[in-house]
Amino acid sequence: MVLRPSQSGNIFWCVYLNEYKLRSTIFVEAMVGLSLGEQHFIQGGIAQDLRCDGRKRLTYRPIYVETGVIPQANGSARVRMGATDVIASVKAELGKPSSLQPNKGKVSIHIDCSSTAEPAFEGRGGDELSAELSNALQSCLLGGKSGEGAGIDLSSLIVIEGKICWDLYIDGLVVSSDGNLLDTLGAAIKAALSNTGIPRVQVAAGESSDDQPEVDISDEEFLQFDTSGVPVIVTLTKVGRHYIVDATSEEESQMSSAISISVNRQGHICGITKRGGAGMDPSIILDMVSVAKHVSEQLINKLDSEIASAEAEDQE
Repeated sequence: MVLRPSQSGNIFWCVYLNEYKLRSTIFVEAMVGLSLGEQHFIQGGIAQDLRCDGRKRLTYRPIYVETGVIPQANGSARVRMGATDVIASVKAELGKPSSLQPNKGKVSIHIDCSSTAEPAFEGRGGDELSAELSNALQSCLLGGKSGEGAGIDLSSLIVIEGKICWDLYIDGLVVSSDGNLLDTLGAAIKAALSNTGIPRVQVAAGESSDDQPEVDISDEEFLQFDTSGVPVIVTLTKVGRHYIVDATSEEESQMSSAISISVNRQGHICGITKRGGAGMDPSIILDMVSVAKHVSEQLINKLDSEIASAEAEDQE
């Protein structure tokens, strides 16, 4: 299968693995003005495996994690990769499962791009970027419409099959933007879910035959949300003949295309999205997937270490 871009601009191609569905959405990027000399400097450095900030092509910027930053939420986290700074929060509410998926709970993701983070986020530009980041994260973390390939186990959110489930509302805020927004937001969501406590629910005895059984929600007992299968997102940005991870805004302005791959700890691919105006040969995509799986191990270990340290500080 050959993935070809639309002629209308930057495009995300969303591939749902195991379902063979392809969907495209527009992705808006902030404009970065660079001189011709600056462009050549960035491109030349990447070609020589020495980027402007001293990193190699497959090296991330420093990652910092804070958890429990929003007390009113069931879980929250703040993640910084270099100068890119985002916050994610999780709110859990009881709801009713979909009739099409009576054995699964529901998760919705909404991202808000603060106009103070980037001038291009003001007005319609910010609204479009927020919508497309939300859709891309939904695809990377929740798989296709049937739930195949989902990185978040929706069946764990069921209280009573077909009647009561937990609905998770995940909100993200872009505080500061310097490239690699999707990966940073994905890391913040994973950290926020690690920080999430789901209240223990007791179902009243003898009420199971009712349409809406009575439940008692504990204010003191919470179940820790299992994030063992929640993936990280690795975006490989192609600049010239090479690709890099954790691209800055200036590096993103020089890209021909980029592929974002969500990978969990078991090495399973949960979703793939592509953006950029250039088509890619399937063999290149397969190579990028292989590289992303290798890089994801380092990212998961680093992120888990930062999450553990942040939660230890919260408990002190």
